[in-house]
Amino acid sequence: MANQVVWFDMPIDDLDRAIRFYSAVLGAEVQKQTYGQMSFATLPHKDGDASGCLTPMKESGPRSANGPLLYFNCDGRLDQAIAAVEPNGGKVQQAKHQIGPYGFRAVVVDSEGNRIALHSN
Repeated sequence: MANQVVWFDMPIDDLDRAIRFYSAVLGAEVQKQTYGQMSFATLPHKDGDASGCLTPMKESGPRSANGPLLYFNCDGRLDQAIAAVEPNGGKVQQAKHQIGPYGFRAVVVDSEGNRIALHSN
C-alpha cells in the first residue's frame, strides 16, 4: 500500500473563490468539474497519487480550527505559496518553521475557513 490516505473532500462554501485560492497557493490549476447538479474541483494530482477535492458543503457547519491538519505539498516553492495566501483570501496562522527532520511548514487558514499546512522538505 503506497498511501494510507487516498482521498479527501475539503468542505468549502464558495467554489470559485476556493479554486482561486488553491490554484494560487499550490501553483497549479485546480480543475472545476460538474456532474449533473453537482459541482466540485479536483486538486492537482497524477494517476495513483493521493489527493482530494473542494466540495461545496454548506450543511457541514463551521470549520474547525482544531480538527485534522491536512498537509499540502509545496516542495521547492513554500515561500511563494505562503506569499499567495493572504492576497487570495486566506490567513497565515503560523509562519514558516522547521518541523525537525521532516522539513518546513506554515499553518494557514484557507479562503473557506479550513486550517491547512503548507509543507516543503
